[in-house]
Amino acid sequence: MKPYCFAKNGIIDSSKALVHPMDISVIRGYGIFDFFRTSNHVPLFLSDYLDRFIRSAEKTYLNLKYSKSELADIILELIEKNDLKNGGIRMLLTGGVSENHFSPSEGGLYIFCEDLLFPSQEKYDKGVKLVSADHVRSIADIKTTNYAFPVWLSATWKDSGAEDVIYHHNGFISESSRSNIFVIKDGQISTPDQHILHGITRMRVLELAPQTSIRPISFEELLAADELFITSTTKKILPITLIDDQKIGTGQVGPLTKKLMADFVEMEKKHI
Repeated sequence: MKPYCFAKNGIIDSSKALVHPMDISVIRGYGIFDFFRTSNHVPLFLSDYLDRFIRSAEKTYLNLKYSKSELADIILELIEKNDLKNGGIRMLLTGGVSENHFSPSEGGLYIFCEDLLFPSQEKYDKGVKLVSADHVRSIADIKTTNYAFPVWLSATWKDSGAEDVIYHHNGFISESSRSNIFVIKDGQISTPDQHILHGITRMRVLELAPQTSIRPISFEELLAADELFITSTTKKILPITLIDDQKIGTGQVGPLTKKLMADFVEMEKKHI
């Protein structure tokens, strides 16, 4: 965490940021957040992330007192004060302290700047493993702070050498705990359409590959894929070469995945 943050009404020393212990974000896990990166002091795809954060506040009935332009100004000031050349920015809107300790109330806005570590180059070169879990994330189209299930599960998947999980239910996949997933079979790219967060990196990949089919994808299709990859702010495009104990395709990073990884790097450069 960097020295300066925004807490409720202004920029302060990050060590002095406080959340009331009876805030329903603490006692009920009810709040929203978003996270994006800077590159050479530029917040990447900032407009898209702010749009999603504002939508999430509206959908969760949380009072966000700042406009999109005001949020952008705060973020740019924080980047400057923290000299955040290449890092992460985390936005949090809490549920507030309510009279019945349950209903959304007047929450607080917090914005922190952080260091950011990507997966190792070896993981991009060789791909990573996901483990499957029968689960559908609650109100999946909103980036809530409720990550109880994957946090609890993380000890298990780490013991198996996995990078993350892939959620499935009733025979169909949805997403990873913090990423969207894409399936490639016979040159055709597909991605799930239900029970997902509409990720900003996912959106950019759809721009790079507009022929992608957005549709229900079965767990069997996942296992039979030629190539798989996940997308997120902190992973960019990360190849998947193993699901549970089953090798995907040849077990190596495929050509279409490699091309999209390179194309995404070039896309980012245009936004810096």
